[in-house]
Amino acid sequence: MKFNELGLSQPVLQALDLKGYDTPTPIQEQAIPPVLEGRDLLGIAQTGTGKTAAFMLPSIDRLRASDNRIPFKSCRMLVLAPTRELATQIAQSAKDYGALAGLKVQVIVGGTSVNKDRNKLHRGTDILIATPGRLLDLIDQKAFNLSGVEVLVLDEADQMLDLGFIHALRTINKLVPPERQTLFFSATMPKQIKELVSGYCNNPVTVTVTPAATTAERIDQYLFMVQQDEKQALLELILSGRHDTPGELERVLIFTRTKHGADRVVKKLSQAGISANAIHGNKSQPQRQRALDEFRRGKTHILVATDVAARGIDIPGVSHVINYELPNVPEQYVHRIGRTARAGKDGIAIAFCAEDERAYLKDIQRNTDAELDRLALPENFRAVVEGVGPTKPPPKGQTRVSRKRVQPRPAGAGKPRSDGPSEGSRKPKQKHQSRKGRPGNSGGGRPGGGNRRGGSGRRKGGGRPGGGGPRAAQG
Repeated sequence: MKFNELGLSQPVLQALDLKGYDTPTPIQEQAIPPVLEGRDLLGIAQTGTGKTAAFMLPSIDRLRASDNRIPFKSCRMLVLAPTRELATQIAQSAKDYGALAGLKVQVIVGGTSVNKDRNKLHRGTDILIATPGRLLDLIDQKAFNLSGVEVLVLDEADQMLDLGFIHALRTINKLVPPERQTLFFSATMPKQIKELVSGYCNNPVTVTVTPAATTAERIDQYLFMVQQDEKQALLELILSGRHDTPGELERVLIFTRTKHGADRVVKKLSQAGISANAIHGNKSQPQRQRALDEFRRGKTHILVATDVAARGIDIPGVSHVINYELPNVPEQYVHRIGRTARAGKDGIAIAFCAEDERAYLKDIQRNTDAELDRLALPENFRAVVEGVGPTKPPPKGQTRVSRKRVQPRPAGAGKPRSDGPSEGSRKPKQKHQSRKGRPGNSGGGRPGGGNRRGGSGRRKGGGRPGGGGPRAAQG
């Protein structure tokens, strides 16, 4: 079947043709006809199966056909997404698909200027993509309302529940008009999602293209059994090319469970001469976007992330996903490894499992039917961990992940330049510091502080970045 057989309008078909799309995915083929008819829909499909086009293409057609005016301080179509990255990604798709439809598209997420969001939504918009927390912030300030919503979309609803947005979703459901079309998408179907669907949808058409919590068939999955304190050494051996792993390393996405864990991995990789960026909820939106852009363009080939990125990265070039730490929620494993094997390509997932993570591994295998082939640790691994083996990185310029396998530093090669000053070259520590030079004064202190004189965060809006619960952190 082709897109032109699904009943889509000519402007939408032309936009698809400009992007080189002519054949719908299974979720698109099954979802587009009932959405065009105005039916509510429940779609169960993994990330990366084309859900965005499944709800955006027919919705653009319906908005064009109704030809209603843009409501003041409101929107005609509201798409809720759990993370900033996913919201931005959906907004770009909406602009691409609606390029010839003449519809206005806006996106609002946490971590950006509230005043700018208020200004750009003052006259309303046709399509709004938003994270729940920022949307409710604007509603609380009387800067926006949901009275004009004709189509409501909840994307990745199960992750919104995982991130603690259940109360925000219930509030939003009370604010949107009862006479609307609701499109509900989730990769899994736990009990809470079923209860949420019953409150949002009216006799929805159910479309399931992949059984819940099954992993993509194009992803080869492997496992290393390794002690927790030895994971970093193993990771450095893999990324520097001193231990052969399946597939050619191109772009590598590494997942940790915590924000501090992600920062720690990046810091230690940098000390080993391996360039990487981190992305997590404590990063500002510009920092997160910059890290994604550098990863997408290939400027940085390694990205370390928490689960905030498990459904917000749509980069076809990700060759490997490494679970540095196994997730404690089995379904999250599916979303993590779903960042590879995109756009019809194959992918490789590698998991590091320590003794205290065996229970997580069993849950993953039981819930996803995943079969992970166990890989042996490198022959010289014990020597490397104990500091007797070749722990120094290869010469500068050969540590970056690329299509070509990095070769070990040849014997007899010169000692690589140190990443920092030697012990003897450090400046002596001063015993006394003036108030001006202390952290917390003249702009010092914790990042994100709202006080110009320091990072105390006493002024409203200060405090630690990402603080304030799901509404402030947005993932």
